[in-house]
Amino acid sequence: MSDAGTRHDWAIEEIEALFALPFNDLLFRAQTVHREHFDPNQVQVSTLLSIKTGACPEDCGYCSQSARHDTGLERERLLPLDEVVAAAEAARAKGSTRFCMGAAWRNPTDRNLDRVVEMIEAVRGLGMETCVTLGMLSGAQAARLKSAGLDYYNHNLDTSPEFYGNVITTRTFQDRLDTLAHVRDAGINVCSGGILGMGESRRDRASMLQSLANMPQHPESVPINMLVQVEGTPLHGAEEIDGLDFVRTIAVARILMPASYVRLSAGRSEMSDELQALCFLAGANSMFYGERLLTTDNPAADHDQALFTRLGLTMESRPLEADSKACCGS
Repeated sequence: MSDAGTRHDWAIEEIEALFALPFNDLLFRAQTVHREHFDPNQVQVSTLLSIKTGACPEDCGYCSQSARHDTGLERERLLPLDEVVAAAEAARAKGSTRFCMGAAWRNPTDRNLDRVVEMIEAVRGLGMETCVTLGMLSGAQAARLKSAGLDYYNHNLDTSPEFYGNVITTRTFQDRLDTLAHVRDAGINVCSGGILGMGESRRDRASMLQSLANMPQHPESVPINMLVQVEGTPLHGAEEIDGLDFVRTIAVARILMPASYVRLSAGRSEMSDELQALCFLAGANSMFYGERLLTTDNPAADHDQALFTRLGLTMESRPLEADSKACCGS
């Protein structure tokens, strides 16, 4: 994977012009860029586990875990270490190379972090990459996660800075950028993307991608989510995004951030196999695997395996398998 020729100075008008290209031209350009940086027939596979569910004080309009929304979700305590390890082992057995752990916090306390650090060290001991999403972080907390061996930190921008206030009021867009800066300064890989289908305009999608692509260093992983509508949340009943517009966003993300992994994330259970195939053609080369994504449904692993076979796709091998003993025995 090469970072040669990447830009960090995209104007919004340039990005809108990409969105406006004829569909075939856009996909051809995205696929050309994709092949310059990646094996076009290989997909990185991650598994996501909710390690602490519900009772989040934030008011994110899409989220079933907000304490402000009546979604019927029961509050749960932080999972014990043995349950997390068992879930990671099961994910590894099905081919996942990265294990992601999510907690419904505004920001973790230092005591919370003690428990999460144990989980990170245990999962790395299995030879898997680790990712966590815990809300906002201080610089000191990011440094501690780095010392524990954390590979990736997920903190999505969600949408454009212009549309952000329509979705979330309990933290600012700048708060999100500040956390990402702490993560980057600590030397942890950044995982950051957005959610489509929340009522945003095409310009908002362009602006969200601009915020990511014009960072001093592109996120190593860019998850693109399709809104999963949950009854009881403010965004339940929002107009659904057109599938081809979703594919366009994948393609533009690939062009803007050519060396980043672009991940199909939430919403795949609502997508046809044909729509997912178009996303892979547009430059998506990472996906979440397993029956649950935090609190929402995801296609079964067996179905994904069958889709990979039909498309001639292979999964990336486990990146830490060869040196797993070294990373957890020192």
